[in-house]
Amino acid sequence: MDAWACALELLGMLLYAGAWLCVLATTLLPQWLTMSTSLLPVESYRLGLWETCVVQDIGGTECRAYDSLLGLSAELKLARVLMCTSLAVGMLGMLVATPGLHLFTSCEEHGGGQTKRALTITGGLLGMISGVLCLIPVSYMAHLAVRHFFDEKVPDVVPRWEFGDAMFCGWGGGLLLLSAGVLLLNPCSCSRTEAPPAQQRRYQVVSASYRNHPEYV
Repeated sequence: MDAWACALELLGMLLYAGAWLCVLATTLLPQWLTMSTSLLPVESYRLGLWETCVVQDIGGTECRAYDSLLGLSAELKLARVLMCTSLAVGMLGMLVATPGLHLFTSCEEHGGGQTKRALTITGGLLGMISGVLCLIPVSYMAHLAVRHFFDEKVPDVVPRWEFGDAMFCGWGGGLLLLSAGVLLLNPCSCSRTEAPPAQQRRYQVVSASYRNHPEYV
């Protein structure tokens, strides 16, 4: 077993867990988009997937959940579905990949290196899918914000939404999930250069039989 490759495998799992927490924070934070106006400089507004908040300079913050699911915009509905799906797929990937780690189990406990390798590959692929599912809504919301910010039809005095901290956290979490998936796809198997003990004994018996029964021409 390649120790360096399996160290990368363990690093991939650590990145996997950290990235999943970033995706969870992105889903819950009400700071996807922020807006401040010159008319009310003491207040700023935050837009999230589940609630909107008003932040005052004196330190007070008031958040209110959306009144109706049907009244949400299409982009918020899409972002909710994809972020929740990303969390579910990421959690499933971690649960699938963990039994295949060489740190916790030996090859024989799961039917050999091929089964362990299949679990690790499946977990890595699920992690990459989770990362893509996270990047899609974050990037789409950023695209809408940029398009509205530079819309020439909107007067300059009208306030515009800008990127919030949750979007940067989502980009980081999605990229880390992709990186973790690549690390888990790294070839780390239980195969050894030498034959297994049972195979070696069988080879020795066959070799001994040939030595004891030489061929005569």
